[in-house]
Amino acid sequence: MDVYDSLWQKNEDIAYQTLAVPFLQHMQLGDLQADYYVGFMIQDINYLVKVTDMLKEMSEKVKAPKDISDFMKNRYESYQKYAEATLKQFNLNGVSNIKATPAMEKYLADYKEVMEKEEPIYFAVALLPCARLWLWVANHLKETCCNAYFTWKKDNMYGHPEDHYKALLDKYLTKPEQIKKANNIFRRQMKNEHDFFESSRQE
Repeated sequence: MDVYDSLWQKNEDIAYQTLAVPFLQHMQLGDLQADYYVGFMIQDINYLVKVTDMLKEMSEKVKAPKDISDFMKNRYESYQKYAEATLKQFNLNGVSNIKATPAMEKYLADYKEVMEKEEPIYFAVALLPCARLWLWVANHLKETCCNAYFTWKKDNMYGHPEDHYKALLDKYLTKPEQIKKANNIFRRQMKNEHDFFESSRQE
């Protein structure tokens, strides 16, 4: 099994735990209180802009190998485009006045730690849980177009993260110790995703 699929298979338990959190279950039922969703979106916009900033730094810093450099540039361009469109959609100039929740603060701190202390390939690993989990969750939510939150499902249920990640991870994560480190980072970021969703609505 390739590294890309192995990381997901070893940590799919967290995906199911995430799907079960009250925030997503009430989204699925269509009775999620609107202000919880607003709070979630505010935190997600902050995440998007902050991770885009980190990707900008990585795209400028990583010069070699070429395929990892290209990955950082491509991911930065994609995130930047999405961040600009999202800020425009919500009539925001930026996120400087958004205070991160403890769950989001930890998530972003873990990204920064990987960026500053690990080889660039591990930053790619750190990005992957968001790309894979949101796609997975969107496709597992049982919602119809009549649900007020169907837009979130529709916007996130299509994508092919394997096109960006699979070959890169398989090429550079070949040794057991590399794969072990990658799994630790992937699992930590999956847990951060879970905690973000869980903290967005407490019972």
